[in-house]
Amino acid sequence: MNNFGHRYTGLIERYRDRLPVSESTPIISLGEGNTPLIKLHNLPKILKKNVDIYVKYEGLNPTGSFKDRGMTMAVTKAVEAGSKAIICASTGNTSAAAAAYAARAGITAFVLIPDGKIAMGKLAQAMMYGAITIQIKGNFDDGMRLVKEVADKAPVTIVNSINPYRLQGQKTAAFEIIEELGRAPDYHCLPVGNAGNITAHWMGYCESSATDVTKVTESCAFCEGHCKYAGSIVGNRPKMIGYQAAGSAPFIRGAMVDDPETIATAIRIGHPQSWDRAWKVMQESGGWFDECSDEDILVAQKLLAQYEGVFCEPASAASFAGAMRDIQSGKIAEGSTIVLTLTGNGMKDPDTAIAQCTGKSVMVQIPAELDAVRQAILNNLAP
Repeated sequence: MNNFGHRYTGLIERYRDRLPVSESTPIISLGEGNTPLIKLHNLPKILKKNVDIYVKYEGLNPTGSFKDRGMTMAVTKAVEAGSKAIICASTGNTSAAAAAYAARAGITAFVLIPDGKIAMGKLAQAMMYGAITIQIKGNFDDGMRLVKEVADKAPVTIVNSINPYRLQGQKTAAFEIIEELGRAPDYHCLPVGNAGNITAHWMGYCESSATDVTKVTESCAFCEGHCKYAGSIVGNRPKMIGYQAAGSAPFIRGAMVDDPETIATAIRIGHPQSWDRAWKVMQESGGWFDECSDEDILVAQKLLAQYEGVFCEPASAASFAGAMRDIQSGKIAEGSTIVLTLTGNGMKDPDTAIAQCTGKSVMVQIPAELDAVRQAILNNLAP
């Protein structure tokens, strides 16, 4: 029997009563959200620890990253306010999402990207979606500074995570996790660059655990007056753990980093825009920040792909690299339920992935003959 009338149409429609929209708001959506929460089966056995590990695979959003959650809200509210153009600074994923949702809305997207240090998959997306791509001789932090300055002088709406509607959209990932698990996890691990996503997740967990819910009439610490709920916060909320790349780790250094450097370009940010709010998340959740080397990040990326069939971009793998270390050391307790956010799809950065896959067992060149194919198979079968 056909099941008409239940087509998924995006996170704003799904969580309309928990987002700052009205019946007249023109929703700009590409069917984002509703991403899989995948339980890892093989890697926990290798760790030899009694833990349940789930990955929230945000790489299956429409443009391949978690940025779509925030962008559907940011562009929706920009269009509602009458804006004809949006602008963002980006290491790649934000530009892809902004360009796609602008195209969907029929408005113009301007994206500032750093000269070099951007994965080709992400650059290709922004260009194909029709964004006006401006490459600056500087890094993301330079771009962010320029975006904030130009927004005061040109008719454009900023859609970076300083836009509060971005965090409103991104908080819905926490709603989905709780719905699938039946509760919040004990630990939630995320890669941290600009720190908006870890802030947004905490907003979602707090709203989901609130009791005596009432409408807010004044600004709260996280959503600046844009959330619909307040009340006493009780119930199960996770410890939030944020992992940075060692070459781009201002939260570990305790100060901004002027020249960040890492293979994980999506978190190559030295001046996080959600600095104060992210520190508050750690304080309230009882979590912590830590760092991972590029080498550990790439190892984690390959392990997820080859043992679990989950292909994420390097920045995403920081959450697993850090979690592995903390599980093995006991800092993350045995018996825990852990969720890792994988922020972007591995196809965003194919060059980095291919560079890791070396050796005869990965790429075998042979004559186009039956015996040669048979021998190659026998040579590469596990003993």
